[in-house]
Amino acid sequence: MHFYGSTGINSKGNLEIGGLDAIDLAREYGTPLYVYDVALIRERARGFKQAFDEQKVQAQVAYASKAFSTIAMLQLAEEEGLSLDVVSGGELYTALAAGFPVERIHFHGNNKSREELEMALENRIGCIVVDNFYELNLLKLICNEKNTMVKILLRVTPGIEAHTHDYILTGQEDSKFGFDLQNGQAEEALSAALQFENFDVLGIHCHIGSQIFETTGFLLAAEKLIEKLNKWKNKLSFEAKVLNLGGGFGIRYTKEDEPLLPYQYVSEIIKEVKSLVSSFSLSMPEIWIEPGRSLVGDSGITLYKIGSSKEVPGVRKYLAVDGGMSDNIRPALYQAKYEAVLANKPLEKADETVSIAGKCCESGDMLIWDLPLPKQGDEDILAVFCTGAYGYSMSNNYNRLPRPAVVFVENGKSALVVKRETYEDLIRLDLPLK
Repeated sequence: MHFYGSTGINSKGNLEIGGLDAIDLAREYGTPLYVYDVALIRERARGFKQAFDEQKVQAQVAYASKAFSTIAMLQLAEEEGLSLDVVSGGELYTALAAGFPVERIHFHGNNKSREELEMALENRIGCIVVDNFYELNLLKLICNEKNTMVKILLRVTPGIEAHTHDYILTGQEDSKFGFDLQNGQAEEALSAALQFENFDVLGIHCHIGSQIFETTGFLLAAEKLIEKLNKWKNKLSFEAKVLNLGGGFGIRYTKEDEPLLPYQYVSEIIKEVKSLVSSFSLSMPEIWIEPGRSLVGDSGITLYKIGSSKEVPGVRKYLAVDGGMSDNIRPALYQAKYEAVLANKPLEKADETVSIAGKCCESGDMLIWDLPLPKQGDEDILAVFCTGAYGYSMSNNYNRLPRPAVVFVENGKSALVVKRETYEDLIRLDLPLK
């Protein structure tokens, strides 16, 4: 088993996270339970910033908070000097409640409402990433009404899709996001934005994919964007102050995954951008990136209590836990794969193969297929690794299941940062028929 951060095995032979016994955490806080290794989040954040600092490149490392957004998490991001991406009014509200510095908040999204844009302008956030002509015109209208300035980036689609070890040059990319770089949309949008005196156009943004294990896609995207910036300098007298290359940096979910370290991604990106701007005699822009999953994904471990089991002779054994697609919908939604151990028997030899079923009333509520485990009892604790991204943030109340608690652990101490929902919470907004 591959352990990250401060996760390991303690003297009792139990799984340990942040200096604390996972079994003790399950007893104290109940299950299912999201546990975050704070030291590993800090390590990842510093890894992304390190290369920029060492090479003295102006940059912002913005945490893409859709991966996991809570007040405590955003305060941790602030402690580490990160900027912040939000994609909704709710994420912006959380950031404001956390006291996150507004000048380092960037607002994304393909269908921002008038109310969301007004909220962003009223709180004077650092940047709005404009996604389409509808938004460009709406933002212009609101700025006129409020007589206010705003800094913007234009999101463009560079015609590159990247995932894991693959990248695809798509020409005119079919995407719901951004202005197309190839068909003239991006240039038309930039020209329109530059003509509006209340817009401070900082530069351009792209996002080419997710769970990317190599730098090839990022480097190709940088090449396409900087070639276009060179053209726009000559044609529109526009020189970008910011080049935002997005996120999508991969993590290790299973032994088949082989991502790079944060430092490696950033170093290659810096090298390519420096070379390109030099070849075109452009000014070096600030480089912005947006890690989300890669900051929090492998720091999260979900603890479950094992319950019922079912043997289908000659086919498989199902082992049920007290959570499932209500706290981790990714296996049902994306066929996502995870690794897991029994937290109280992590080193014992596996003597059977089981499939981990959730408790939701759906045949598709399966967390892990064909997991080797030692003999288990109905009070054992299953620890599923790398659930820190898109677990809590995509959790739901299907079957009226309360969402789990969230605990941060660091240096032998634990802190409850999200309370477990109660049955009373489930009906709090319900109204009676009469």
